[in-house]
Amino acid sequence: MVDMQRYKLLLGKKKHVVKLEGEKYNTQFGQIDLKELKKKKVGEKIRTHTGQEFVVAEPSLLDLLEKKAKRLPQIVMPQDAAMILAYTGISPKSLIVDAGSGSGFLCIFLAYYCPLGKVVSYEINKKFAQIARENAKLVGLKNLTIKNKDILEGIDEKNVDLITLDMKNAEKNVENAYKALKVGGWLVVYSPYIEQVKLVNERVESMPFVEVKTVECIKREWQVGSFTRPKTLGLLHTGWLMFARKA
Repeated sequence: MVDMQRYKLLLGKKKHVVKLEGEKYNTQFGQIDLKELKKKKVGEKIRTHTGQEFVVAEPSLLDLLEKKAKRLPQIVMPQDAAMILAYTGISPKSLIVDAGSGSGFLCIFLAYYCPLGKVVSYEINKKFAQIARENAKLVGLKNLTIKNKDILEGIDEKNVDLITLDMKNAEKNVENAYKALKVGGWLVVYSPYIEQVKLVNERVESMPFVEVKTVECIKREWQVGSFTRPKTLGLLHTGWLMFARKA
């Protein structure tokens, strides 16, 4: 749950996630008085100085990441992150290791939905690691640690429930992942290129993994009205997810 003492969501002609600092919040529809907004409860309404009305709501994790987080060029999209939870069925108290933090979107997503567990994310790039830490602070997560370390040097954690890899040369980390996983634990590799999928698959098939599968999630939005059809533009393909379970 996002801290309503720090942020509030305004729903109207345009969505706004407002950090409750300062005196005024500017929108294209006029200014919001933050002193007044702080007093508002979920479901109550507030107007800008020009009279535009918004409904106050609690921001979700995705609202916060979309509107407030720093974003590097490539992230794991929500549909792919959700598939990881759905296909592995991991519990809220899981120990998770993630590699290739980037902006931190995937590790933040996993930590948010596993609040009783712990997520450790490895990122070799110092700048990226710092961005991921800053984004984690937005959500107020206490169960996420970002390590500025090359995971190919070894995984410190043992008996891990889930390891997710979104990194170059992921195939080189399959053996390390197998050693760190507990029996029944999952390895999930996100690959933007089919060539990497093939390399990872070759390594996985050479080891005692079971339930090996590769999937992609293609999302297509529709415009519904007098004439209903798929939207012309949109992000259909994102990448591939390979799942493998330690036996």
